[in-house]
Amino acid sequence: MFKLGQRVVIVADSFEQGLPISEYGYLIARDRNPDSAFAWIVRIPKIDKQFPVVEEDIALEQQILEEEAERVSREALLDYALATRNEALFRQLLGMQEADEANDEPVKESMEEFIRKVNMKAWI
Repeated sequence: MFKLGQRVVIVADSFEQGLPISEYGYLIARDRNPDSAFAWIVRIPKIDKQFPVVEEDIALEQQILEEEAERVSREALLDYALATRNEALFRQLLGMQEADEANDEPVKESMEEFIRKVNMKAWI
C-alpha cells in the first residue's frame, strides 16, 4: 500500500511515542525486522525528526482528502434534503430506503402469532 518517498499524514499514535498528529511526513525506510512492531520510518520535516510507526498510524494524504470530500458532500446533500423537505433523498442518504423496502413486504401471520410478538416486545 505504501511506497518509499510517499507523503503521508500521521493520524494516530498507537505506541504513545509523541507523534505529531495531523502532520505531514515522508516514508524514508521500511523496517523489515520481524522482531519489531514498527513497519515504517517516517521523517517529519517540520520538526526535523524521524519516527518509527506502524501502518495504522499513517494514511496517504490523497485518501484523507477523498474521505473529507465525501463527508462534506454528504453533509451538503443532507442539508439540501432538509431545506427542500425532500424525504426520498433524505432516506436514501441515511440508508433508510432499503430497510423500508424490506418492511413493505406483506407478511401473513395469524392473530395469535401477532399477539405473541407484541407481548415478547413489551416484555423486553
